[in-house]
Amino acid sequence: MSSAKAGNGATHTHGGTGSPPALAGPREWAALAVLVLPVVLISVDMTVLGFAVPALSEALSPSSGQLLWIIDIYGFILAGLLITMGSLGDRIGRRRLLMIGSAAFGAASLLAAFAPNAETLILARALLGVAGASLMPSTLSLLRNIFLDPRQRLLAIAIWASGFSGGAALGPILGGWLLEQFFWGSVFLINLPVMALILILVPLLVRESRNPDSGRIDMLSVVLSLGAMLPVVFGIKKLATGGLDLLPVVSLVFGLTLGYLFVRRQRALKDPLIDVHLFRSRVFSVAVVTNLMIVFSLVGSLFFLTQYLQLVLGVSPMRAGMVLLPGLVLSIVAGLVAARVARHLSLSTVIGVSLIVTAAGFGALVLTPADDVTRGVGLVITAFVLISLGTGFAETLTNGAIMSAAPPKRAGAASAISETAYEMGGALGVAVLGSVLTAFYRGHLTEVDGVSDSATEAARETLGGAANTAADLGGPAGEALMDSARLAFTDGMHLTSAIAVVIVLAAAAQAWFLLRGHGNPAVDTPEPEAFHQEASEAPATTGASEAPVAVETNEPAK
Repeated sequence: MSSAKAGNGATHTHGGTGSPPALAGPREWAALAVLVLPVVLISVDMTVLGFAVPALSEALSPSSGQLLWIIDIYGFILAGLLITMGSLGDRIGRRRLLMIGSAAFGAASLLAAFAPNAETLILARALLGVAGASLMPSTLSLLRNIFLDPRQRLLAIAIWASGFSGGAALGPILGGWLLEQFFWGSVFLINLPVMALILILVPLLVRESRNPDSGRIDMLSVVLSLGAMLPVVFGIKKLATGGLDLLPVVSLVFGLTLGYLFVRRQRALKDPLIDVHLFRSRVFSVAVVTNLMIVFSLVGSLFFLTQYLQLVLGVSPMRAGMVLLPGLVLSIVAGLVAARVARHLSLSTVIGVSLIVTAAGFGALVLTPADDVTRGVGLVITAFVLISLGTGFAETLTNGAIMSAAPPKRAGAASAISETAYEMGGALGVAVLGSVLTAFYRGHLTEVDGVSDSATEAARETLGGAANTAADLGGPAGEALMDSARLAFTDGMHLTSAIAVVIVLAAAAQAWFLLRGHGNPAVDTPEPEAFHQEASEAPATTGASEAPVAVETNEPAK
């Protein structure tokens, strides 16, 4: 066993099996602060866009299908490429990939901000998804190689996960102010200064890391992973909005077939995009699926909550942000406290109880009214406090379990799987719950005397379209049309909230029964056996820029 002093004064000890893990020093914690920035940015971007839906609907007049694509194509592209980008970061360097992605994200944000029509905005959102896919696995896998001590790593991941909540808390307030002061495209321009800050600070504080044993990226696997994602999503959207038909069924079968071929190819490749052997760990598999189910319900609910507050209750964007703020702040606190709570309770207990609290929050949304602002706002505050508190605990611990189950040299692949579950869950949440809500809304918006068939059809496209149509009509007819639209939308929200309750309770049951007896690998279990074998086989080194794990290449910040 050997030990070395890092340049920041922290002692790093490593070598043979049983060696205590290296402890992070001030420089590593400063690097964490920088790596949280992309997470905050993406969270702000997702939350702000939800609040901008009414404004961009008025400016660009997208159809209901285009509006759903504007919201969720980012998540679908991002989820489809996360696995590829995670493996690419392992090969070319995670810091380098983070820098490339940051520059591309800024450029795509400019295109989105000044999009002249819905089609251009959809394209810009797709490009943002490509760039975003390079940001997420880079940050999490860099953290995995910076923080080797399990307890420090869980705290770092809790802070990293809190970046999502912090961005979500900042997004509504910042977005509300921007939308009241400037045009809708300003919600994308806020990305530019953050990207500039990342490009300046990352080279100064973050060491490069890569897996020197990684081979070439298999391009057929890249095509299969993306090809499996989009047809499945398209099929789900079509089934939800148009009912059972040949096209969505064929699309689903085609996508699932490509997914099956993708998994088979990963098993056969020497250097796969996904290390499918990671799924042999029950903790890893259950944590990934649970995380996906949580985010499915959370992000899907945000899609309709912002519209409910602004278009049903008539709350301003700024006030709508303030309504969600208490819950989002509690989510940050929960993520930070989770690391302490997890030291005393089992993983199954904390996640199971947290998700029961989350389900109670979605249950409260089933009670929201269409015509009582005070009661509606009160129920949304209560519901979102419960939802945010529960998900804050659960997401932190599932992410910690996922990263702890993987050896350091596969950190990029593990983080890509974790982020794929997150983004896929969010994108599917918007697609499925959004499509169910849209279908219910269209089917239950009743005809109003004095309103033409063409005006009624325009109102059935989206709730924003109904608001525009009602404003054009004016008088009692316009008011009656808007009342019908509000009621149809609120009833649809009740249905989607009930679906979210079922999904979250299923996730709670899964965590409770399948993780029982497994302790908490994020805080009290030694590193995977492969990790120790790799470390013990490597020669000891000394110096400020040494690799904290022998199998990884960690270059000093320049």
